[in-house]
Formats: sequence, structure tokens, C-alpha cells
Amino acid sequence: MTRLIRVIIADDHALVLEGLRSLLQQHEDMRVLATATDGERLLDAMQRFAPDVVVVDVRMPYLDGLACLERIRQEFAETRVLLITAYDDPASLRMMMSAGPDGLLLKCDPPEQVAPAIRQVMAGQLVFPAAARAALRAQPRPQPALQLSPRELEVLTLVAEGLSNQAITQRLHISANTVKFHLQNIYQQLGVQNRTEASRWFLENVMRNA
Repeated sequence: MTRLIRVIIADDHALVLEGLRSLLQQHEDMRVLATATDGERLLDAMQRFAPDVVVVDVRMPYLDGLACLERIRQEFAETRVLLITAYDDPASLRMMMSAGPDGLLLKCDPPEQVAPAIRQVMAGQLVFPAAARAALRAQPRPQPALQLSPRELEVLTLVAEGLSNQAITQRLHISANTVKFHLQNIYQQLGVQNRTEASRWFLENVMRNA
């Protein structure tokens, strides 16, 4: 039996809030426990329901989405946080990703991406839209000095794009063991523990293929 994903939505625009609620209610594996129009009401709802996932607008009255994210990390460590935003400039995207959400969606993204994004963050995957990734790559920051090989950079790029190990083997025409070997080296050099942390590092530092 599929596990029910318990969700709270927070946005200060009633139209967006109701639209997200109606959208998610169409999915049998999701239940919207509550909605909130500002950060303080969101945290009150968190205390009452302790949801699995919070979908929260970055810009809200009283406490914005980033301040809420910090509080949620402190008080509700098991809750996944999916930020939604209308801001798609590189500086804003880097700021939001550096705050450490489990995922980010742009308000210009197709509505049908919301439910899959919630499932992805529940599965421990980092969600980051292709349009936002393209905006970051258009204005890259200087890369830190690393000893990653060109092949390792290729593997890291594909991991950040959400490809599985099997998909990477097919894309690069290398064995599964070779992919695992490259990932071990990448994790060690970046000081990360898993592909989600490696993906976040890639996105924050805007690494390109060598």
C-alpha cells in the first residue's frame, strides 16, 4: 500500500493557495492537512499536524519562507521543505538553495510538476527545476579548486540532473562499478555523504562539464 504523504501549504496569495490545494487533493497518495497565509500561521499548523512535507512560498508576511525553513529544520527535522518562488534570477536562486531546502519550484513551472516534486523530496531526492538550473549556468560563479577528473565532472553533472546510476552507465557507456567508483571519489572531494548533498553542491557552485 502506498504511504499517504501529509502536506501543509503556505502562500500569501489565496489564488495560489487554493490552486495548490485543489491540485494535490486529486492525488490519492496525498492529503492536505492545512493551509497558511503567513509564516506564523504555518508554524502554528506545523505544531498541530507535524506534516511530512511543507510547500512554502519564499515571500510571505511576518516570517518568510526562508525563516520558516530555518525554524522547521530546528523543530521538525523529519519534515521535508519544498520552496516555491516567483524569483528566478541567479542571485536569488543561489540564496534560496544555500538555505538548504529539500527542493525548489518556480511559480512559472507547470502545475503538474508539484505532486511529483513532493514525491521526490519524500524519497530523499533534491528537486531543482531545469529552468532554474539553466539560469544559474548562464551566470556561473568561479569554481573552487578541486581535483575532479573530466569524467568525474560528467558524472557529477548527471547526478545533479537527477539521473540514476543505471542511467549514467547508459549515458556515458561505462560500467555500474565505474560509476560507483567515481561517486566515491566525488563524495570524498566535496566532503558530502550522498548524491543529494553532491547535487546541492553542484547547484550552489554552478559547476560545468570539463
